[in-house]
Order: sequence, then structure tokens, then C-alpha cells
Amino acid sequence: MGTETVRAQATDEVTERRREQRGWYFYDWACSVYSTSVLTVFLGPYLTSVAKHSADADGFVHPLGIPVRAGSFFAYAVSASVILSIFVMPMAGAAADRTGRKKPLLALCAYLGAAATTGMFFLDGDRYLLGGLLLIVANASVAVSMVLYNSYLPQIAPPEERDAVSSRGWAFGYAAGSLMLVVNLVLYSAHDSFGVSESTAVRICLASAGIWWGAFTLVPLKRLRDRPTASAGQAPGHGWRQLAATVRDMRGKPLTLAFLFAYLVYNDGIQTVISQASVYGSEELGLSQSTLIVAVLLVQVLAVGGALGMGRLARTYGAKRTILGSLVAWTVTLGAGYFLPAGAPVWFFVLAAGIGLVLGGSQALSRSLFSHLVPSGKEAEYFSAYEMSDRGMSWLGPLLFGLTYQLTGSYRDAIISLVAFFVIGFVLLARVPVRQAVHDAGNPVPDRI
Repeated sequence: MGTETVRAQATDEVTERRREQRGWYFYDWACSVYSTSVLTVFLGPYLTSVAKHSADADGFVHPLGIPVRAGSFFAYAVSASVILSIFVMPMAGAAADRTGRKKPLLALCAYLGAAATTGMFFLDGDRYLLGGLLLIVANASVAVSMVLYNSYLPQIAPPEERDAVSSRGWAFGYAAGSLMLVVNLVLYSAHDSFGVSESTAVRICLASAGIWWGAFTLVPLKRLRDRPTASAGQAPGHGWRQLAATVRDMRGKPLTLAFLFAYLVYNDGIQTVISQASVYGSEELGLSQSTLIVAVLLVQVLAVGGALGMGRLARTYGAKRTILGSLVAWTVTLGAGYFLPAGAPVWFFVLAAGIGLVLGGSQALSRSLFSHLVPSGKEAEYFSAYEMSDRGMSWLGPLLFGLTYQLTGSYRDAIISLVAFFVIGFVLLARVPVRQAVHDAGNPVPDRI
């Protein structure tokens, strides 16, 4: 084979890889609007209002005959979706690795979630049970689809490109979330001008996220390609059995397991800050709903730059050091949050800016670093465990937050208690020899990691 032929083949491979990477970015672009507009902003308050409208004189609704306080219905539905996700993710990951057919599974999850989200347009009157069901389906679908999506990363990016590729994916997601949130907020704030009620405006916002999710999923489905795997033909286990099998396999890769545990700890802190920051802003600082929504938008916008900027830092300092630096930044940000004056939106926006700058990079680089620690052919299976630490296991932080508030009566004490997750996560991650972990997983060790 001549030199020119080899060069042409190499050029074609690079072109095809770039094409797949661009398609891969678009799934973040497609599904992130669900997390931003639906979960973070609109669905919680709206579904709670629907449940309260259906409640009895004592403020309870009765799904399946079980008395549930209307104000807790949304939280219980999210918890139910987490339980379903924990059961389904290991099976989906193992099935993808055994068959090598990730794309049909990704399509199934994406369009099931998009359809459920679009169906939220019909959440009016007393249809709180429909809302809970659609939330469970959509939330579980996005969780499982992210397992499959993340598992493509080691296949479409060589080791030296993964930090940058992962960071761009997160940036695409935050950019889409910001764009859709701006459109939704215009409709919501000026619903009278558009001739629709506030309730109808919210339902349009919810449904539009599902339509967006389904439409842009076409791009990755067109560009990503399936690959045969070494474990093809083996039958996956079921639910907890498959999870147990994955963990047993990970015990043969103790350094991979050590990184996953460190990630579980500090990411629990990240997820709790995301979910509880609005509670802190409204209850402790006395800020309005509009102020909190603008703060969410600010986080989304700055997370784009944060993800890309930390991706560039990783090229110089390595992903591990950059993540460790971000954990220091998280600690400082929470420390500053403790001293925020009440009734001062500007300082809350400064806090939101600090969170946005480290949020995207922390998540993107953690994903790319973990991709180096996954044995070839087991990407989806291992990422099912990773995704559960991202979604299914983020319960210690909210528990600590709630207990601290219960014992002290202060949301300031509750928010500062979360520093423990970043300090402990820092120590655990610092102790992981990532170069050795990459080698033990059977992967090439990058020059800088």
C-alpha cells in the first residue's frame, strides 16, 4: 500500500471521526432542554399546583390509594423515576455492549422521553397522576439515554481528544438549555400578549422541550455508527443482578472503582447545590421567583464558557489536576455563599456566576477522565454505574442539607455543610493514580491526564 493511500485513509478516518463527534454533541443539545426548562424551572411548581388543585380538604392526594401530601408529589415522582432508572440502566448498558447496537436503544429512550415530555401539554385540571407518570417515564428515559450517549465517547475520540470532545458536548447542552430557556421565559413572562393563560404558557414550554428533544435527536442518530464489541452475543443480566455483575467486574479494576467512588462523593455535592440553590435563594435570602429564574439562566450561559475553558486548562495541566482545581473553586464558592446578604440579588447573581463557571467543566472532565478507565467493550455497562452515581445515588447531599437545616434552623448552615463533599471528594480523587488506573484498564495512557 502506497504512502499516498495510507495518508488518504488517515484523512478519511479523521474526517469521519469529526463527523461523528459533531453528531454526538447534538444529543447534549437535544436533551439538555429537558433538564433545564422542564426539571429545573417549570415542572416542579406547575405539577405541584395541579396536585394541590386535586387535593382533599387536608391537602392530600391519593395516588394508588396512598395518601400523599400534594406538596410532596413532585419529589416522590422524581424518586420513583430514580428507582426505575437504577433498575433499567444496567440492563440497557449491558445489552448495548453485548449486541453492539447502541443506536436503536438510544433512539428508543430518546423518543420515549421526548414523547412523554411533549405529552405534558395535557397536564391541566386535576391530571396530577398523568403528570407523575409522564415525569417518571421522561426522567428514566433521559437517564438511560445518557448511559448510551456517554458510552460513545471512548469510541469516537482518541485519548488525547476526549477532554475537549466531552467539554464541547457539555457546552452544546448548556447553550441549548440557555436558548430554550430564553424563549420559554419570553412566552411565560408575556403570555397575556400572546393571548394565552399562564397555565397554557407553562404547558407550551413543557411540550416544546419534548419537541426540541425529538427533533434534534435525528442528528446523532444519523451520524453515530454502531460497532461490534468483544462481548457481543453474551446475554445481559436483569436489573440488580446485572448491576452486581458490573460491580464485581469493577472490583478487578480497583483504581477505576476508586475514581468512581470519589466522583460519587463530590458529584453528590454538585447535584445538591444545583437542586437546593433556589431553596437557599428564596427561603434564606428572600429572593423572588423571577430573580431565581434569571440566576438559572446565568448559570446555563456561563457553564458553556466554563466547560470550554476548563477543557483548555486540561490540555495544559491534565484532567485530574483541573478537576481538583474545580473542587477548590466549589469550596470557595460555597464559603462565599454562606455570607451572602439577604435581599441582594446582585450578590446571588455573583454566586450563580461562580457556580456556572465550574459546573460544566467539573462534569465534562469527570466524564472524559472516566472514559479512560473503562475496559474496551464494556463502555455502556461501566457508564451505567457512572450515570447512577450521577443521578441515582445523589441522596446523601440532600439528606445532609435537610438534617442540618432541621437541627440548626438555618439554610446558611445547611449550604456550608455541603463543603464536606468537595473536601472529601478532593482527598479521594487526589489519592487515585490515574495513569496507573488507565494502564490497568488496558487502555493507552495519554501524555497528559
